[in-house]
Amino acid sequence: MNIKYTHLRFEFRLLLLIALIFSFSVVQGITDSSDVEALQELYSSLNSSSQLSRWTSIGGDPCEESWLGITCQGSSIVSIDVSDNRIHESIPYQLPPNLIKLNIANNNFSGNLPYSIASLVSLNYLNTSSNSLGQSIGDIFANLTDLLTMDLSHNNFTGYLPTSFASLSNLLVLHVQNNQLSGSLNVLEGLPLADLNVANNNFSGSIPHKISSISNFIYDRNSFDESPAPPPPRPLGRHHHTSSGSLTSWGSDGQSCNSVKGNKNRLTVGPIVAIILGSLVVVVLAAVVLFAGVREKKRNDNTIKHSFGNIPRIQMKVNNEGHEQRVKPTPTTLNLTSLSTENLLSHKMQGNNGSVNVVKSPVTATSYNIGSLQGATNSFSQEKLVGEGSLGRVYRGQFHNGKVMAIKKIENAALSLQDEDNFLEAISHMSRLRHPNIVPLTGYCTEHGQRLLVHDYIANGSLQDMLYLSDDRIKVLTWNVRIKLALGIARALEYLHEVCLPSVVHRNLKSANILLDQELNPYLSDCGLAALLPNTERQVSSAKMVGSFGYSAPEFALSGIYTVKSDIYSFGVLMLELLTGRKPLDSSRVRAEQSLVRWATPQLHDLDALAKMVDPTLNGLYAAKSLLQLAEIISLCVQPEPEFRPSAPEVVQALVQLSQRASVQKRRSSEE
Repeated sequence: MNIKYTHLRFEFRLLLLIALIFSFSVVQGITDSSDVEALQELYSSLNSSSQLSRWTSIGGDPCEESWLGITCQGSSIVSIDVSDNRIHESIPYQLPPNLIKLNIANNNFSGNLPYSIASLVSLNYLNTSSNSLGQSIGDIFANLTDLLTMDLSHNNFTGYLPTSFASLSNLLVLHVQNNQLSGSLNVLEGLPLADLNVANNNFSGSIPHKISSISNFIYDRNSFDESPAPPPPRPLGRHHHTSSGSLTSWGSDGQSCNSVKGNKNRLTVGPIVAIILGSLVVVVLAAVVLFAGVREKKRNDNTIKHSFGNIPRIQMKVNNEGHEQRVKPTPTTLNLTSLSTENLLSHKMQGNNGSVNVVKSPVTATSYNIGSLQGATNSFSQEKLVGEGSLGRVYRGQFHNGKVMAIKKIENAALSLQDEDNFLEAISHMSRLRHPNIVPLTGYCTEHGQRLLVHDYIANGSLQDMLYLSDDRIKVLTWNVRIKLALGIARALEYLHEVCLPSVVHRNLKSANILLDQELNPYLSDCGLAALLPNTERQVSSAKMVGSFGYSAPEFALSGIYTVKSDIYSFGVLMLELLTGRKPLDSSRVRAEQSLVRWATPQLHDLDALAKMVDPTLNGLYAAKSLLQLAEIISLCVQPEPEFRPSAPEVVQALVQLSQRASVQKRRSSEE
C-alpha cells in the first residue's frame, strides 16, 4: 500500500515537473504581445496573404511559428523582410518597436513613410527601394542614430532631404537614386558615408568637398554645378623641407610663396636668448589670463545653466475686448539633451559680457521678387483669387515655366512681426515643416514692405468645399475615405505636436484649412502661421486669431489659453463634421441643433441615435462597429477638460486600427 502510494506520488511529481517545464518553454517562446499586434495589423492592411506563409491576422505566434520573413530575439521581433512580395498597399503605421532590420523592397507600396519609424531607435537597416512611395521623405530620423544602411531608391520621393538626416551619425550607406528629390546635399556633409548614390534626381548647387571625397559616390544626371566645392585652403605658414634643405612656406593655393635657404639666415646666440626669455614672459601671461578665463567661464556656465533650466512657455490669452495678450509664463523644464543643434538656434544664448545674442536660423525657402509674383497672379487679380485665410487672401499663381503655386498675400495690419528679421525667422521655421499631410512652404517675398508666402498648390479644393458645396460628395466621400481623411490630419497633428521641437500648435484647425488632392489625400494648411498672429491689442477678431467659432476649445473661450490639447478638441469637431456632414455652427437649424458639439455629444454612445446622426449621403454604407469606434474617438477628443483628451499619437493609433479593420471588412465583402 505504502509502495503504491509512494509510486503514485512520484508519478504525480514527475508529471507536475514536465508540465512546469513545458509551460515555461511555451511562455519563453511566445512573441511579445505588442509585436504580435503590430504584425497582425500589418498583415490585415496588406493584400498578399498568399505570399506571406503562416501569417495570420487573428492569433498565431510569429516567433514560435516561424512566420515568413520574421526574425526574433527572445520574445521580440527584430527583423521584418517582406521584400519581393507584390504588396500594393500603404505601409502600416504600427511596426514592432524593437526592429533592427526592415526590408520592404521590390513591392508596390504607395503613400509615404509612416512616422512611427521615428520611434524605431534600434534600427540599423532600412530598405524601401523599388516601390511607389511618394511625397516628401519626412523629417523622422532624429533618433535613428544606430542606422547604418538606408536605401530609399527607385521611388517617387520629392522635396529636400530632411534636416534630421544630419543626426544619422553612423550612416555608412545611403541610396536615394531615381527619385525626384531636389535642393542641396549639405545636410549629408557631416556623416561618415562610404557609399552614396544620389543619381537621377533634381539636386542642385555645389557638391561639398567632404561628400565629393566619398569613396563610392554616384551623382550623375542631376543639376549640380560643374565641379565639387573647392577643398578648404591650407593654413598659411605650414612649412615643408625641400630637397635642397630650404624651408618652403605654402600659400592657400598650394603654390610656393617664398623660399629661404637654410644656410643663409641662421640665428645668432643673442637673438636666441631673447626669444627664450620672451617666450617665458608670454607663457606666464597666458597662464594668468587662462586662470581668469576659467573663473569667468564657471560664472557664465552657471548663468547659462540657470537660464536654460527653466525657459518659460509663453501662453496667450484674450482680454475682454477679444484681443490677444500674454499670460504670465509658466515655468517648464527644458531637456537640453533632447534639443538638436537646429532647435537650439531658436533660443537666446547669454554671452560673456551679459548681453543676449539671438542666433538666427537660415531661411531655406526660396526668395521671390514681387514682380514675378505679380506676373504669376495677373497683379493679384480677382479671377486668380482662390480663398481668404486668417492673415490674408490666397491667389493661384502660374509662373512662366508652367508651375502653379498658391500665393498668400498677408495684410500687414494683421501681422505681429513687422520687423523683417523676425518675419524671416518665422518663415525659416515654417519652411522646415515637412510632412506628407502638410502643405509645404516653398517661398516668400519681403520686397517693398510686402509679406507674401508661396505654397504648393493643392488642386482639389478644401474639405469644407467638398462637404458643403460639391455635387460629388455622395459618391466621393465614402465611409473609408472619411476615415482616411481623419487619419491623415491626425498624423499631421502628431508631427506638429510630437516630432517638432518645440511643439507647434496649429491654432486654426478647421475644414477650410484641409486641402485635398485628386486622390483625396488631405493636406493641413496654415501650419506655423500662429507665430505671425498678433500678440498685442490689434483690431483683429478672435475668430481670425484662433480658429473659427465652433472649433475653439472651451478653455480658450474661458481663459484664452491655447495648447496642443486645444488642437485635439478642434480635430474632434472636424471628425464630427465628417461623421454628420453638418457645420460646427449652423444658424439655419433649430436652436438645439445649431452647435454641432452640444447637439452631438450626448448621442455619441447610443447606436440608434448615432445612426440618425450619420451623414445621410452615406446611405448606411458603413459597419455599425466602425461607427461606434469613431464615435468613441470623437467623444474623447471633445472632452471639456483638456487633461482628459488623448494625445495626437493616441488618436493616430486608434484611427489606424479603425482604418485597418475597415479595409479588412471591405476586402472580405469583396471576396464573398
